[in-house]
Amino acid sequence: MKIIFKILICFLFMSGLSFSSEIRIFEFTEKELSELQVRKVRGADNKTIYTVGSNEKGNFYKAVADNAASGLGKEVKIDLNKTPFINITWKIEKDLPGIKENTKKGHDFAARVFAVKKTGATPLSNRAINYVFSSNNQIGFNSPSPYTKKSIDNVLATTQENLNEWVTVKANVKEDFMKFHNLDVNELDGLAIMSDTDNSKKKAIAFYQNIYFSAK
Repeated sequence: MKIIFKILICFLFMSGLSFSSEIRIFEFTEKELSELQVRKVRGADNKTIYTVGSNEKGNFYKAVADNAASGLGKEVKIDLNKTPFINITWKIEKDLPGIKENTKKGHDFAARVFAVKKTGATPLSNRAINYVFSSNNQIGFNSPSPYTKKSIDNVLATTQENLNEWVTVKANVKEDFMKFHNLDVNELDGLAIMSDTDNSKKKAIAFYQNIYFSAK
């Protein structure tokens, strides 16, 4: 994903969330979507298109990336000592088979969620865990982004097992920052979702629903 790490913090929005046993990040509403900034990654031909839909479990964001790359982000203060677990419900309708996701030419994901920690004065100094729904690798596979070692791709779901099926996953963000960045992070600073295909020039369709942090 071309320079996505550099611009990530630039498009995060303040959320005003309060601490509780569950910290919900997105409301998945038309109002929220209209207020969030959708920023195209520099060098991408098109923006990913995000729309609101609903099912029996509530609202969701649908993302269609056709040779495109842009994301939705919020600046949030998450106390990882109280709520270290990120929970994500998502689905991939159209995936990206055959690409090498840990290379610059193939660094695309039909669905990804960035957890960001500010560690300096500029976006380039920040660290991120990039939780991904992979089209080609197994759950548990992880690799530094080919564009920056400060962002780690960590596979939580794969279309090899769950194509066009809703999947709910969980990860301990505090432990992952220690594991991948050797950082003892007490507070997370931002979260973003993105579906991107600007490197592979392919088309992906994904859905995001019910993203929140919890104590366990």
